[in-house]
Amino acid sequence: MAKIVAANFKTNLTRLQTGEYLGELENLISEVSEAVSVYVFPAMSSLIPHKGRAIVGSQNAYPTRDGAFTGEIGLVHLEEFGIKTILIGHSERRHILKETQVDIAKKFDFFKQNGYEIIYCVGEPLKVREEGEESTLSYIDAQLEGIDLQYSKLIVAYEPVWAIGTGLTPTNEEIESIHSKLKAKIPAPILYGGSVKVNNAKEILSLNSVDGVLVGSGALNVNDFAQMVTFAQEIEK
Repeated sequence: MAKIVAANFKTNLTRLQTGEYLGELENLISEVSEAVSVYVFPAMSSLIPHKGRAIVGSQNAYPTRDGAFTGEIGLVHLEEFGIKTILIGHSERRHILKETQVDIAKKFDFFKQNGYEIIYCVGEPLKVREEGEESTLSYIDAQLEGIDLQYSKLIVAYEPVWAIGTGLTPTNEEIESIHSKLKAKIPAPILYGGSVKVNNAKEILSLNSVDGVLVGSGALNVNDFAQMVTFAQEIEK
């Protein structure tokens, strides 16, 4: 299976900075094989039309075409930029912005019905991880309720919450174990996320059950992110 390398900018980089980043990224990865899929998820106000090796997606949207939903964007806004890929279920939206599983499943279904490619995020907090792998898998199962795991345009990202932005990562053995068990029930590609950096990305990408990485702050440096894309190609050869 081809590797996937995705960057989530979160609330970083202006529209101007995003445009410059994408232009530089395209130059840096121009020789990378089409077998490696590259995604960039800018901040909401930094969405721009883009054609190239990198696919630009949205970090979020409301499950509506348009309407009276203050502070949200809908399909019309994504369509203006030619965006057909969305991130759903990220832990920061679950834990900080209090999206419930019902909210998330509704959003998933709406964008599925509209043919969007969906990177769907799951992952456990530290308290659950400390209870062991069985508790972790049970917690993730609850995050899969109402989600069509057979959807052909689904990509799943496993991101242990306690590893996001902390510099901590599970051991390679722990990542391999969780991913292999998730792959037994989910036919979609499964990415790893959670403090992925240029200095650990190649090792993580090399794990048998890891189909790619979803990178947060480690992707804000375009040279680092492009290097991760290159690692993915080297592993594919």
